[in-house]
Amino acid sequence: MGAIYTQLSMQERRRIEDWWHAKVPVAEMARALKRHKSTIFREIKRNFWADEAFPKKYAGYFGMAAHQRTQRRRSTQRKLIRFPELCQRIVGHLKDGWTPEQIGNRMIYDGVKQRVCQETIYRHIYSKEGMAQELWWYLPLHRKNRTPRRARKRQKSKFDRDVSILFRPDDVAHRRQFGH
Repeated sequence: MGAIYTQLSMQERRRIEDWWHAKVPVAEMARALKRHKSTIFREIKRNFWADEAFPKKYAGYFGMAAHQRTQRRRSTQRKLIRFPELCQRIVGHLKDGWTPEQIGNRMIYDGVKQRVCQETIYRHIYSKEGMAQELWWYLPLHRKNRTPRRARKRQKSKFDRDVSILFRPDDVAHRRQFGH
């Protein structure tokens, strides 16, 4: 899968549909699309269409329907888009100088029925809608681009770089006394 995962495109879904109707093996589909075979299996299983009212010959995988279902599924998961009043309350707190961590934890403390975690707030800030409102400006560090969540920070050196073992005194270098 690699470091970055991209969603299946409409063209890939149509190719999967054609191959599925032609009974091409999933491993062959995955090789041609340069995807993992579990991605193809999951796509077919998740977007397989069957209706009890229709005969089984009409059931199957359809690329256009699969793409629409995926788009609908992805859009409904964005909580701050679905609930604009919750979004306005969060944006108001951001403008008052609160951090996303403070907003999320305060919602838990107050026992608010509709609440979001800090990661949801960060995702909204750096989404297309949040960038249009320039919400990143209200964060403490004012970063326009988000740094990776689990990026390692460079550790400070444990030894001073100005002091080298090559510049030690001669009596220490030759170890003439006990303790050198």
